[in-house]
Amino acid sequence: MAKNKGSRIIITLECTECRSNTEKRTAGVSRYSTTKNRRNNSARLNLKKYCPFCNKHVFHKETK
Repeated sequence: MAKNKGSRIIITLECTECRSNTEKRTAGVSRYSTTKNRRNNSARLNLKKYCPFCNKHVFHKETK
């Protein structure tokens, strides 16, 4: 039998500073993929993660 979809979905987190800052270490945008429970967290996720392009810990927002 097929597995049902469930409440966990895969999301993509993208660096907020890479999009706006042109004076960073290297060109590019940091992205992470993770899962979240859509029943418990219906709002967009915002986590502080390491960005290798900015060379520091910055906030990563959930993208569509």
